[in-house]
Amino acid sequence: MNRIWRDAAAVCRMIKIEHSVFALPFAYAGAWLAARGRPGLENLLLLTLAMVAVRSFAMTCNRLLDLRYDRLNPRTQSRPLVSGELGVGFCLGFCLAAALVFVLACAGMNRLCLGLAVPALAWSGLYSLTKRFTWACHFVLGSVLGLAPLAGWICVDPRFTLPAVLYFCGVALWVAGFDILYAGQDADFDRDQGLESIPARFGLEPALAVSSMVHVLAAVFFFLAGWGAGLGAAYFLVTGAVAVILVWEHGLISARDLSRVNTAFFTLNGVIAVFLFAGVWLDLFLSG
Repeated sequence: MNRIWRDAAAVCRMIKIEHSVFALPFAYAGAWLAARGRPGLENLLLLTLAMVAVRSFAMTCNRLLDLRYDRLNPRTQSRPLVSGELGVGFCLGFCLAAALVFVLACAGMNRLCLGLAVPALAWSGLYSLTKRFTWACHFVLGSVLGLAPLAGWICVDPRFTLPAVLYFCGVALWVAGFDILYAGQDADFDRDQGLESIPARFGLEPALAVSSMVHVLAAVFFFLAGWGAGLGAAYFLVTGAVAVILVWEHGLISARDLSRVNTAFFTLNGVIAVFLFAGVWLDLFLSG
């Protein structure tokens, strides 16, 4: 029994289960908007299961594909695959199980979700490979998490709509922007290993400038998504607060000091995701 708990704890650390806060609120926002505030319990349960499963699949793929680099990077020495807490065989089995759960959850939603399940899995697993050949890898990762509001929407209403696409763009740019910041920690290592990122290719100062511009665009798309969804003042006030938090996030980091990158990466971005869902929920509640 103790071994099961140890393995479960190691898996949670491997997939960084706490980072689910980045994607789940946007999936729920998509579902609430599609249902105009009344998503069914079955839809929400299937959506949650699918989101947890696909994220587990993507993170495990990342750890397996990056294992040889993680063994060399001083920052990643405590990861369970590197330390030996989890084996490659176990992680491969876990990866396949997560993929199966995701497909079954999509099958329970509707035909469109089922048809998109395998392409979504393939795309979510691609990110780790893009670092081998393009500095635009941050935008690939962004597009993976950008699928969250689309997934929430089509789980309830199986069609692509303007608000869902605008939220996809906003989330994709938001994630790309903070991933550029996070990648700054490994700029020298990535350069030495022949891996691509914006900080490794162009340096920290230009990378921080790119991240700032990308986050400005993300804020614009969050506003546009609310407009496209017909939301009102409550949502736009929250979105304004999110824009302020993004400015604060960039004020915490400089090319000479990345010591607060984890605060900017996890704490503030987790707040942003929750705030935006709360803005959607509050606006729909007040208008309905």
